[in-house]
Parts: sequence; structure tokens; C-alpha cells
Amino acid sequence: MLIAAATLLSCSTTKNNNLAYFKDLPDAPQGTLPLTPGNYLINIQPDDELMITVTSAIPEATAVYNLPMDNPATRSALRTTTQPRSQTYIVDEQGCIVMPMLGRISVSGKTTSEIAAHITSLISQDVKDPHVRVDIVNFSVDVMGEVRAPQRVYSGRQSLTVLDAIASCGDLTEFAKRDKVYVIRTEDGKRTYQRMDLGSSEIFSSPYFYLQQNDVVYVEPNQIRIDNSKYNQNNAFKLSVISTVVSSVSVIASLIIALTR
Repeated sequence: MLIAAATLLSCSTTKNNNLAYFKDLPDAPQGTLPLTPGNYLINIQPDDELMITVTSAIPEATAVYNLPMDNPATRSALRTTTQPRSQTYIVDEQGCIVMPMLGRISVSGKTTSEIAAHITSLISQDVKDPHVRVDIVNFSVDVMGEVRAPQRVYSGRQSLTVLDAIASCGDLTEFAKRDKVYVIRTEDGKRTYQRMDLGSSEIFSSPYFYLQQNDVVYVEPNQIRIDNSKYNQNNAFKLSVISTVVSSVSVIASLIIALTR
């Protein structure tokens, strides 16, 4: 009993130590953290869905630059009933959209702010002080593995971090390997990945800290979860075998009773 208690205490202590984030931070009440180099706002890619709204002091002057109202307006609402709203633009394989009056516009690789500034400059040639708003409608990432609620996370923000995505799924479970969180990304026809250690503050300087469209965040399970899974599978198999044997014996017993009457 003493040996078992010592073993459980040891496992519990190790497990609790593994639950901490950013274990390399000092005990000081405040400090500074490294920043991710560069600008990691969302860059528009082919098949992205954009909502573009053009307004001005004289609404009639900019009405021709907007798509007509429709129901439904977005691809995600095709099977639902919604109130009429502005239609969206789907970025084609060449990274372009086609706007009323302006024609074909290249948007791939640009941020929504850059697209809005470019469209504003084009419309300003004919309309005084136009205001252009560009939003990405279908930004999402998949979060899998040892999180409390694995799911596809949608965001209307202009940037989404690994921590944001994990928080949206209810945080990591106690069976997660916090030093083996993978971000898998498809970019320029290649699939790349980066392993991140949430126990280290160095993740804030990783180029994968800010997520891009269709990234996959995968959290690897620890050995306890793997062992529990094997144990449950073995028990389920044993239960299935026992159930089959009992059923067979019951059928045979019934036949013997019927034949001996």
C-alpha cells in the first residue's frame, strides 16, 4: 500500500508540473515578452470569401459599387433562411475578384486593409470621400487532439493566435502534451508544420504563433491518455468476447433443453 501511494503521489506531482504554461517566465510580477517579428495579419488567399461594402456621404453615388442584396448571401448560409444582406465575393484561383464598375481586382496576398485602401483609391476618382470596408467571412482553423472541445474555429478578427484557437476549444485537457502542439499549414502548394512548446514563452516569437486560413492545430496526447485508451480498448474487446460466449452458451443450453423434453 505504501509503494502504491508513493507511485500515485509521484505521478500526480509530475502531471501537475506538466500542466503549466510558460514555465520559463520568472517569478517577478511583471516583465516583457518577445514579439512575433513582422506583420502577421491575415493574407487573402484563393477561395476566401470577402464582404465588401462601399459607402459615402451620398449613398446613391456609391450604390453602384455594391453587390445587390440576396437571401442567402454567403456560402455557409445556402441551406438556411436569413434576412436579405449583401452578397459576398469569392476569390478565384488567380487570386482575383470582380467588382461592379471596377472590374477585375487582384487581392491575393493582401490584407483586408490593403484591399480596402486600393479599392478606395479607385473609387475616389469618381466619388468624393468613399469609405470601403472589407471583411473576410470564412476564416477558420481546425483544432484537434487533446483539447476539451475539438472543433473548427471561425473568427471574424483580423488575426488569430494559437492561444486564441485553443481557448475557443475550452483549453487543453490534463492529458495534453504542452510541449507538442503542432501547427500544420498549406502554403504555396506545400504543407509545412511547426512544433510549439506552450511551456515556453518562445512561442510568442514563432512565425506560426499567428494562424492563417485553414491551419490545423493538433495537440498530442500524453502517455497516460494512450495507456488509458489501450486499457479501454482491451476491456471492450474482452467484454465483447464474454458477451458472445454467454450468448452462445445460452443458445446451446436452450437447444439441449428443447431436445431433451
